[in-house]
Amino acid sequence: MAKERRAPDRGPGAGAEPAPSGRGFVRVRGAREHNLKDVDVDVPRDALVVFSGVSGSGKSSLAFGTIYAEAQRRYLESVSPYARRLIDQAGVPDVDAIDGLPPAVALQQQRGTPSARSSVGSLTTISSVLRMLYSRVGDRPPGHPMLYAEDFSPNTPQGACPRCHGQGRVYDATEASMVPDDSLSIRERAIAAWPPAWHGQNLRDILVSLGHNVDKPWHALPRRLRDWILFTDETPTVPVYPGFTPKETKAALRSRMEPAYMGTFTSARNYVLHTFASTQSAMMRKRVSQFLVGAPCPACEGKRLKPEALAVTFAGHDIGALSQLPIETVAQLLAPAAEGRLQKANAFVPEEQRLAARRLAQELEARLRVLQQLGLGYLSLERSTPTLSPGELQRLRLATQLSSQLFGVIYVLDEPSAGLHPADGEALLDALQRLKASGNSVYVVEHDLALMRRADWLVDVGPAAGERGGRVLYSGPPPGLAQVRESQTRPYLFGELKLPRRTPRAARGWLRLEGITRNNLREVDVALPLACLTAVTGVSGSGKSTLVTRALLELVARHLGSALPDAEEEVDGEMAADARDGTWSGRLAGDSAAIRRLVQVDQKPIGRTPRSNLATYTGLFDAVRKLFAATPAARRRRYDPGRFSFNLPKGRCATCEGEGFVEVELLFMPSVYAPCPDCHGARYNAQTLEIQWRGRSIAEVLAMTVEEAAAFFAGEAQVERPLQVLLEIGVGYLRLGQPATELSGGEAQRIKLATELQRPHRGDTLYVLDEPTTGLHAADADRLMLQLQRLVDEGNTAVVVEHEMRVVAQSDWVVDMGPGAGEQGGRVVATGTPEQVAASRGSRTAAYLAQCLRSRAGSAG
Repeated sequence: MAKERRAPDRGPGAGAEPAPSGRGFVRVRGAREHNLKDVDVDVPRDALVVFSGVSGSGKSSLAFGTIYAEAQRRYLESVSPYARRLIDQAGVPDVDAIDGLPPAVALQQQRGTPSARSSVGSLTTISSVLRMLYSRVGDRPPGHPMLYAEDFSPNTPQGACPRCHGQGRVYDATEASMVPDDSLSIRERAIAAWPPAWHGQNLRDILVSLGHNVDKPWHALPRRLRDWILFTDETPTVPVYPGFTPKETKAALRSRMEPAYMGTFTSARNYVLHTFASTQSAMMRKRVSQFLVGAPCPACEGKRLKPEALAVTFAGHDIGALSQLPIETVAQLLAPAAEGRLQKANAFVPEEQRLAARRLAQELEARLRVLQQLGLGYLSLERSTPTLSPGELQRLRLATQLSSQLFGVIYVLDEPSAGLHPADGEALLDALQRLKASGNSVYVVEHDLALMRRADWLVDVGPAAGERGGRVLYSGPPPGLAQVRESQTRPYLFGELKLPRRTPRAARGWLRLEGITRNNLREVDVALPLACLTAVTGVSGSGKSTLVTRALLELVARHLGSALPDAEEEVDGEMAADARDGTWSGRLAGDSAAIRRLVQVDQKPIGRTPRSNLATYTGLFDAVRKLFAATPAARRRRYDPGRFSFNLPKGRCATCEGEGFVEVELLFMPSVYAPCPDCHGARYNAQTLEIQWRGRSIAEVLAMTVEEAAAFFAGEAQVERPLQVLLEIGVGYLRLGQPATELSGGEAQRIKLATELQRPHRGDTLYVLDEPTTGLHAADADRLMLQLQRLVDEGNTAVVVEHEMRVVAQSDWVVDMGPGAGEQGGRVVATGTPEQVAASRGSRTAAYLAQCLRSRAGSAG
């Protein structure tokens, strides 16, 4: 029963449409989840509804945190208590009442599972049907044993290749990977793969005791000696004299002087392999993994399966080869069987086999057709999910729902257009309309203006972010939003904001990528201007991410002699699916000496636990803690800055260990997180909270928004500068202590960019961004562009992979990949200024870019 409450302020435009009644609407009353301000709203069922608003306005809190969470809670009440314990529950939303709510399915923006074993085929369950097809009607050699479906799975002991254990790749250390600079001597740490600090020095001292020259350049040493040092399995134990010169060591050995200790030698390769396999430290495993190079398994040729399974074929292909083909090709190969025309080499096909093949092939063909309609025909079933973009992953989940043929549910989607080229947007809209036509409601949290215009209903939340948002400004058909002056979506949706006219910057040199062969790229050459902003465009799957976030990043990192920035961590002892690949090729040329630093600004989380937050990531919390430690009260008690960290025992609350809350397990009900009974959510012990700076405790400072903190710390340059940058980049609504786990990908990316902007710049940095506008409202994307332009104005170089035409139109240079996806892509279609690419006839980007350029201030039409 709804509790008594005040009449909410529904805001201008919220009542523009008459309040609907009856069974055709989901009626939300008194929603207060996160920043929602007692929201009342009526959302139609059996319609395509878009929730819009700037980042942090509260639209996801309404769609996911309230409507979906309540639908899930109600459904789970019908499930047995035991089963409920096994389900990750969304929790109970803070809302008075929701009426007319059907069951709901959520398709959220998530990165793929970190396991390299998860693939397109396993995610969509298509691989299960395909394995049944090979088991039942595959073409077997004479005398071949009967194989079951699990024998065709690389993820089971019955099916996995015994050499690579079903991974499809083997990893080893090579001389090139372990010794990146062969002009250095062993003493100068030529063997980069050896451990740092004392352990590495120990191995070098052992080589001196063994009589080897550690002061010659590596390339000048005999090949036989180099191979022994890097690859031998021998482990000689010799006397070690730390700090002795080679001459002194020789004399000590001759006179049989008592050594400091006896040292045992380990080759560089054995050290790398042993550490990767046995260490419990994720940091150590990450360090040694950079010296491992992957190559297809020689036993299964990368197909991941045992020989017996690969001996069975269908349509002339074994299951491993078929899974590596583009989905559109697989569909063509299955067509004859789906029509009942199954043929086998020199064999009669029994009628029951023909019928089984027809049924299974038709099922596969129908599922593959949905993937093709969603623009994913370029993917292979074997493609691992960690290498997919969030947009591709969400469309795969959408395809699974289209195949399930559910009726009468609400689908709640989180930015399905993310990572989609405008040319692919039509296929997505068709899929959403098909879900609606099947008798479902489709609720979409979205920033894409084209999708908003095609929606049946628009719910605009705002007007701003955080505390300045949380109100429904408008709920009704899209044209009605034109009357809501407070909406930040309105000027973009109705074309009122014009792009400024600007003259592209002149290049100060060129960075050249030559002969890039990787994934679908074949001997690609491309030139990127220095001290300019370059946008790399193309349809989904055209090869732009491979070119920029793989080839460009790795070649520049190798040139700088550094590890890849923000490299993916491997999981559970397996290498990441996109780990260093020894089979691709390419060169860096041109004015590469002008680049001395590499920064990747992506949307990965800034921390994986609630202990990481905006203040700790940007470094401003260090300066805040120093201010508190410098107060007279803190100095009297001899409190150092560490006292004001909630991660250290001396200052944090002992009950919750600095978490601020305690978890209450309720078995078959969602866990409840209650404020800590001792610190009441403050995270610190009472003694620490007694210290105040300008009348506020450290806990009160962490509870401030960036905007409040900027005013509070006025005049304190070490704190004020990073806060000012955060304000300029549009995250002033975030709290300083907001856990990293609560931040969206777009927010995380902007915090990374703000952290970079507050550093001094020398104009020699290359910034690489992969779809920086994903998750951003058009107003937030404009703020982001202002900051990017600032970085480039200082002489730095920025390369962005981007689908948002407003960003492309404001770039200095455009590289368009394509023309299609997969095998139909992988080429540079057009390069030049935005105007030059917009005039290109062979580019699928050109028409959309030209349309955007026509909307500039002063343009005709």
